[in-house]
Amino acid sequence: MTIRPALFPSPLRAALSAGAVLVLTMLAACNGESGAAPAPAEAVLRGQQLVFPAGHPQLRLLKLAPARPGEAVDLPLSAKLVWNEDRTQRIYPAFAGRVDRIAADVGQAVKAGQVLAELASPDFGAAQADAARAEADRALTAKQLQRQRELLAAGIVAQRDAEQAEADAARAEAELARARARVRMYGGGAGVNQQLALRAGVAGTVVERNLNPGQELRPDQSGPGVPPLFVISDPASLWVQIDARESEVDLLRPGSTFELELAAYPGRRFEGRVAAMADVIDPATRTVKVRGQVANADRLLKAEMLATAHLQRRVGEGVVVPVAAVLLRGDRHWVFVSPKPGVFEPREVEPEAMGAQQVVLRRGLEVGEQVVVENALLLERQLHAAEAGAKAGQP
Repeated sequence: MTIRPALFPSPLRAALSAGAVLVLTMLAACNGESGAAPAPAEAVLRGQQLVFPAGHPQLRLLKLAPARPGEAVDLPLSAKLVWNEDRTQRIYPAFAGRVDRIAADVGQAVKAGQVLAELASPDFGAAQADAARAEADRALTAKQLQRQRELLAAGIVAQRDAEQAEADAARAEAELARARARVRMYGGGAGVNQQLALRAGVAGTVVERNLNPGQELRPDQSGPGVPPLFVISDPASLWVQIDARESEVDLLRPGSTFELELAAYPGRRFEGRVAAMADVIDPATRTVKVRGQVANADRLLKAEMLATAHLQRRVGEGVVVPVAAVLLRGDRHWVFVSPKPGVFEPREVEPEAMGAQQVVLRRGLEVGEQVVVENALLLERQLHAAEAGAKAGQP
């Protein structure tokens, strides 16, 4: 009996059609037909080479690049900007006293000798009084010396008395000079007013201020760990503290140049010059302290900024590859070379210089050979898996 679908209502015809499709799908599955793509063949190990079949999806992850002739390698070193100590003054209190007036603030340009603050200091007043006493003693001894000379000329006193008066006058003169020099050194003049002026010893900018009106100060409030009252510096020139490894010492001789890179100014570099190098290696970090200097006329750079100093190491021979291409196994270095498409082999190499982005290889590679520069670790795991499978298949 023939069933005509047209004789059935539309919903029933749709159900019969869907059932037919399901039956055909089941029959195809029973016959071994499937819509899924077949799994790609795995890479195989042939000698020391790992061979991938053509079109393997993993090949798209392995980026290749040719080994280039060695010219120069960029070497980055940790660095920090600090004040130029040749143009910096830190001011501490020389006498105890109370802050009466503050005449300068952070960011203000000052000249050498300009008053920064004034203290009311009884101790400084005592130094002024010593100078006044020394002046009075000098005047008295000068009169006594003149009198002794007159008496000696008249034959009334002995020569010894006149010589003693001369010695007293000389001592009084020396004491007056000492007392006056002490007062002048701290900015005091004639008279006793107990006013101690804190003055800038260098021309520059006030970069730090650590005192307030009415604050009591003592001369023992100075030394390591104690902030100075004022810091005066010239920001137009900064020092660069560089921690250099032993292998980079020969590149940082005084007078050599380097480039500074800072996070605050991406894509921009500042040129610096090495000024001095320590003669000792830090036993904890195995680095050498190097001091450089960088111009800062536009004052973009700030003290205490962290930076990266870049050096260029020139190499005469060898080849250069990206640092991501070099793998470390124990104490030996390896790269993966692709002699032809889909074929990779490990190659032991010997680095000559290693930078942040590039490595110079002394031996193991030739210029132009194709090297895996991305996902080399993935290829190494694949090689280990193939080697383990090959060992497991051995009788």
